Amino acid sequence: MKKIKEISKKIEKLRDKIREHNYCYFVLNQPIISDEEYDELMRELVKLEKKYPELITPDSPTQRVGAPVDELKSVEHREKMLSLENAFSKDEIENFLSRIYKGLKNEEFEFVCELKIDGSATNLTYINGIFIRGTTRGNGFRGDDVTSNLKTIKSIPLRMLSLYPEGEIEIRGEVYIPISAFKLINKEKQEKELPLFAKISAVCEPTYLIPSAYINLSKDLFLLLWIAFKRLVVDFSLNRSN
Repeated sequence: MKKIKEISKKIEKLRDKIREHNYCYFVLNQPIISDEEYDELMRELVKLEKKYPELITPDSPTQRVGAPVDELKSVEHREKMLSLENAFSKDEIENFLSRIYKGLKNEEFEFVCELKIDGSATNLTYINGIFIRGTTRGNGFRGDDVTSNLKTIKSIPLRMLSLYPEGEIEIRGEVYIPISAFKLINKEKQEKELPLFAKISAVCEPTYLIPSAYINLSKDLFLLLWIAFKRLVVDFSLNRSN
């Protein structure tokens, strides 16, 4: 019993180290150890978990394993997940403003503008800081469960570090591919005389639903978070990567 407790502590220390290095590499873009040193930590963790499978936890860094999805399970969104509409004329913008004024009963309001990330909208569900489910937007009311493949994206934490909100929280964002990776994908397709992808969003959703030969999910896909649903204030500085 004492030996198991010691092994459990050793495994958890390894996990914490790997989570911190993932955060430095994938979030801060400031790695503090070499790839070889990182790989050695992972190999040691895999070896220990293989020897003591009863100590494996769902939020362990070793559990980032994607899988092709033949039949996707449909999940209902607790809050509607609707998409934005386009406006191509002055009249459409004025109609948009009128709807806002009407909805807010002529209260004052301000706009916040940002560059559009061309990817695929995603909803993440955490319970007590543990990532339990990830879904697509779908029709806005129901989406497809793509948890297993979202787990391979290292900018998505399997467990929030430090403090985290108790209970259930839904966090939404956009799964996307950086332009540099997109160009490399099309370059490879061009060399193989295959049709090129016309835009980045055409790559993202099919890729993380069913992994593509052109994409390394753990390296090429990222997630930008932009909204959370919970009955408390969330400090996003604590949302670090595993």
